[in-house]
Order: sequence, then C-alpha cells, then structure tokens
Amino acid sequence: MSHAYPRCGIVPPYILEALADHGDDRVREAARRTLGLSAELGASRFAPQPPARTAVAPAEDRRIYDGHSRETLPGTLVRREGWAPTSDVAVNEAYDGLGATWSLYEDVYGRNSIDGNGMPLLGTVHFGQDYDNAYWDGSQMVFGDGDGVLFNRFTIAVDVMGHELTHGVTGALVNLEYQGQSGALNESVSDVFGSLVKQRTLGQTAEQADWLIGAGLLASDIDGAALRSMKAPGTAYDDPQLGGRDPQPATMSGYVRTSSDNGGVHTNSGIPNHAFYLAAVALGGNAWEKAGHIWFSTISSTTLSSTATFAQFAAVTAQQAAALYGATEQQAVADAWRQVGVQAD
Repeated sequence: MSHAYPRCGIVPPYILEALADHGDDRVREAARRTLGLSAELGASRFAPQPPARTAVAPAEDRRIYDGHSRETLPGTLVRREGWAPTSDVAVNEAYDGLGATWSLYEDVYGRNSIDGNGMPLLGTVHFGQDYDNAYWDGSQMVFGDGDGVLFNRFTIAVDVMGHELTHGVTGALVNLEYQGQSGALNESVSDVFGSLVKQRTLGQTAEQADWLIGAGLLASDIDGAALRSMKAPGTAYDDPQLGGRDPQPATMSGYVRTSSDNGGVHTNSGIPNHAFYLAAVALGGNAWEKAGHIWFSTISSTTLSSTATFAQFAAVTAQQAAALYGATEQQAVADAWRQVGVQAD
C-alpha cells in the first residue's frame, strides 16, 4: 500500500475563503496568506510518505520547535522530551498535546506512535505570520498563532493535535482516499480520535463530553463555540464572519454534493461524526474504551477499503463491534448508523 497524508488544516477551506473577504485588514490578509500556503502545500494534495523506520520500544519522544513567525520548517528546537516547561505557553501546549495523543494510541490501543514503530512527534509553533491553521505534513505538526482577531493560537485545543496526528495514523493503516465519502471518513476518523484525546485528558465520559472540535480557537466575539460539533453537526457556529452557519449535516438527508473541498470532505464528515457520537453514548462509559476500540479496529482492519463509502465503513464497525464485544454492542453501532441514515452494506 502507498501511504499518503492529506495536506490540509483543521480549519476548513470554506471558512478561510469567507475570511478572505473580511472587512478587517488583518483578518483578510491572514486568511489570504493561509489560503496561499494551503494551495502551495496542496499542489500534490498529499505529503510524501516518511522513510520507513526500524521499530523501537514504545517511549515518548517529543520535539517542539519555534518557527519565529517564518515559514521555514522545523525552526529552532526549544523543548524536547524530558526538558522543563518554557515560558512560552504555545510550546508547552504543543508538548502536552502531542504527549496526550501519543498516550491515547500507546496506552489504549497499543500503537507505538503514528507509524507504529515509535516515530518521534515533532511540532513547530509560531509558524508564519498570523497563520490561521494547524496541520500535519507527514513528518510533523505545524501550528499557527491565528490572526489574533477571530482566531486564537492553534495550540489551545488538544483535540486539534489529536485530529491532525490521526491523519498520519489513518494514512499508515488504511490510507482512506481524500475524496468524497472516503475523504469525509478520513476527516471524521481524525475528529473521532481528536475528541477522544480531549475526553481522556479531561477524564470525561461520553455523556459528559461536549463533543466539540476546536473549542477555544474562535475569538469571543464570534457567534460560535467551535469549528464542528459531533453531538449536533450544523450547530458549532452561526456567524456571517465565518460565512454563515456551520454547514455540516447530521444525517444523509442533508448530504452535500459538491465539487469543492475534495467533494465536501469537511462538510459531510458530520454524518459519520454523529454516528460515532450516537454509538459512544449508547455504549456508555468512556468513549475511548468500547467505541474507540471499535473504530480503531475498523481502521486497522484488512477488510476496509481505501475508497470505503459510509455504508461500507458502517458494516466494518458493526463487524468489529461483534468481534470485540458481542451482539449488544453490534446492535448499538448498527442503530447509530441507521439514525444518521446509513444502512451498513
């Protein structure tokens, strides 16, 4: 299998496109620069596969760099594994967030870092000037500081780190094609495990969690709580500055057919996101346990195609639920997909 990693950030392109026409000069120029960098990164649309590594024993290996508001990676090393916290909050947040993601995969799912072979986790903070995004480039995490008007620093949300690093895990395991339904599944899987990193960090059950993706990123004068909601897709924000209302559908009745954003990968991911939320609440307890194990086993399954549709993905999740736990859990997962209008193939 040829592994590839989608080169796109946590902020959907349709939000940045709306901000590119904003009345505030700083917001407008930040969005345009971010879109320009995204276009450069996405010229091939995918980051190259990192060189194969010889497996090492599981151990956290974090390295945080300061980009000094330039666009050259990785920057200056400012903190690595075992070093004391610095006076820079972004450095410490990145260090902690990478650690929380590493811990979820190693301690809960037995995966030795992103590649399964102990890949070091690298992150660059203070990337670019007012850069309105964060992304995984196949080798490391990159965090902007935001424009300081509508977006806060991108290290503020631990689920953003879990989301972007999971693109690397998904690329290594199943390489879901970044187009149409398989691309929406790719985005959804990242939202799922990003949310699980956050929930585990906070010690929240499925019932207690807010299921928001990117809470804290939006400035206080934005009418919205986050970039996306897994509990209630389409309700994360409603602000003309961001282009209006959150466009994510919660069920197949609202499925968006479009040629933009690689066939609506950031929009239609709301449907499988909502299915996971419903399954996790139905299964109860901590979502990273039963529900998380089912989804992780799904992306690890040899029966899951890289071009999987929602229905095909749903079928594998039901199969994994039965194999891991039994008929009751299988029914809960199948019911969750039915509630969002997806009948497992």
